[in-house]
Amino acid sequence: MIENLTPSLLDNLYWITLIAVVVSSASGVLKAGFKQFDLFGVVIIAIATGLGGGSLRDMLLDRDVFWIQEQIFFIASFASAIAMFLAARMMVIPPKFFLVADAAGLAAFAIAGTLVSMLAGAPWLIASFMGVMTGTLGGIFRDVLCNEPPVVFQSPLYATVSWAGSLVFIGLLYLGVDVTYAALFSGVGIFVARMLAIYFNISLPRFRFKS
Repeated sequence: MIENLTPSLLDNLYWITLIAVVVSSASGVLKAGFKQFDLFGVVIIAIATGLGGGSLRDMLLDRDVFWIQEQIFFIASFASAIAMFLAARMMVIPPKFFLVADAAGLAAFAIAGTLVSMLAGAPWLIASFMGVMTGTLGGIFRDVLCNEPPVVFQSPLYATVSWAGSLVFIGLLYLGVDVTYAALFSGVGIFVARMLAIYFNISLPRFRFKS
């Protein structure tokens, strides 16, 4: 398990979080683009998507909010929003690319959220759920701001694969696997599982009343 904060561990956490912020913010821009929001609206939704889940996680764990402590994450979210906004005006971006960016953000944030929670001393089950929350809440903020039902509540295996990946990540750490390899294996697993669920339309049973 994680016994101390080594420079390598902190470096891994930094880069995983930075990647998560960039791709999640990009997914926010693409979703806002479907609504044809102006630049300000696009940036706000991108920042809410890229920073929202981690912000609530940090507040619940009673730790400094990550992007306030290190403004590079806010800058990365803002820059990702501007870059994607400009790219969409200069090239054709397939609408389904939104799902790829969203899945990548889900995977990276799930691992980052789980790792942060474990470092904060959260029990393994709570840490895994914090990973889910970190990975999904930004998307919920994004969809609510776009006046749409959150993807997490109706899309094929969204939070489910996030939670499974977080648990796999913790399990690998318990088995003594290096945190870098554990994060890479679990993160890729979440991304691939999410893409396969979309492709084959695999989802959990929906609630319905007996007729």
